[in-house]
Amino acid sequence: MRSLVFAYHDIGYVCLQELLRTGDPIVAVVTHDDDPGETIWFRSVRELAAAHGLPVHAPENVNTAEWLERLSAYTPDILFSFYYRKILSKEILALPARGALNLHGSLLPKYRGRSPVNWVLIHDEQETGVTLHYMDEKPDRGDIVAQRAVPITDDDTALTLFHKLSAAAAELMRDTYPLLRAGRAPRRPQVHANASYFGGRRPEDGRLDWSQPARALFNLVRAVTHPYPGAFTTWHARRLYVWEARPLPSRRPDTAPGTVVAVAPQLEVQTGRDTLQLLGVQLDGEAEVAGSAWAARHAVREGDRLT
Repeated sequence: MRSLVFAYHDIGYVCLQELLRTGDPIVAVVTHDDDPGETIWFRSVRELAAAHGLPVHAPENVNTAEWLERLSAYTPDILFSFYYRKILSKEILALPARGALNLHGSLLPKYRGRSPVNWVLIHDEQETGVTLHYMDEKPDRGDIVAQRAVPITDDDTALTLFHKLSAAAAELMRDTYPLLRAGRAPRRPQVHANASYFGGRRPEDGRLDWSQPARALFNLVRAVTHPYPGAFTTWHARRLYVWEARPLPSRRPDTAPGTVVAVAPQLEVQTGRDTLQLLGVQLDGEAEVAGSAWAARHAVREGDRLT
């Protein structure tokens, strides 16, 4: 079975690895150039494909007549999209006789759209997973072939959860590809009434709203901490990033949200409900330090406000 693979990011890497292990021909790999403004913590699909002598392309826009003709010449039997970041045209999806499949980082139909790893943490989910599904013109709506669930714990950040999903994606492909090759893979429609959709996230979406409960702020911090842009608040007109935090019961429930209620042994801030302990922070232009060390360095006192 001849595969045409669109892939990027760590899930793209591990899924391409699994296809390589089958020994079946991969006619070409389409990926992205890395964005110089993005923290590239994940393994390179381009390097993996090149190391195995596969044709590798990274067009700015693959949905052109020229690229349709070039991809058609590869005569793929099946198309896979593993964390490829752009929507593919219906003409490209129609190229393979056995269909086009996408690997999505949630348990569809929940969390369709962009940034599902970040969104499940923000919404305090206890479980997520990966879904292999057929592709159609509307993203993340096609029939489901296979899913793997992974648990979410309070120790998880977006990075640790991504590692869990990468392992689940590799396992899913290892188990499911032989069924696809044999024409015996299951296929079930999604229940669209149960769907949820979320868009992409911007760095500005990391702003901490101290009127929210401590649990919600904790979830935001772990959803956008390293290697993502980070959650932040404001201290004397300077941005203060919060890289690690923990919710605690309120010290002073009647205190205004955003008020510093303790500086030692740990820095704690009152929220709309309960207290958020700031374990790792970074004032714009300075190094990342423990919250208590930052408070001591800047003479932060109980009763001061973060905005």
